[in-house]
Amino acid sequence: MSRQSDRAPTQRQLRVGEEIRHTLAMAFERGEVHDPALAGRSLTVTEVRISPDLKNATAFVVPLGGGDLGDTVDVLNRAAGFLRTYVGRNVRLRHVPRLSFQADTSFDEADRIDRVMRNPQVAQDINRDVTDEEDDA
Repeated sequence: MSRQSDRAPTQRQLRVGEEIRHTLAMAFERGEVHDPALAGRSLTVTEVRISPDLKNATAFVVPLGGGDLGDTVDVLNRAAGFLRTYVGRNVRLRHVPRLSFQADTSFDEADRIDRVMRNPQVAQDINRDVTDEEDDA
């Protein structure tokens, strides 16, 4: 028996998460969060994951064009109540989920994997494995 957290998100979770992502992106684009720590910062909301009961949502953010988020995530978490109200006004939901924000590190991880794969020793091992598989076929 699998736990709910082990399951893939439902269509409803995906749809609600995407709607919230669009709304948060619009709020950031329009400068709706009036905090000096966010002044001049352009943020991208890469994903919003919502809990199965639709009561909690985690928004993953990165600075537009990359870079370090610094204390931006802390500022966004402090503004989560305001942003939740903003989402509630702009997305038709029976209950607006609690919002939390996290830095999206997936791009950094993908870059690290790409650098590893370009390493000549790793490329040599990969080529050797492919050649061995072809010989076995």
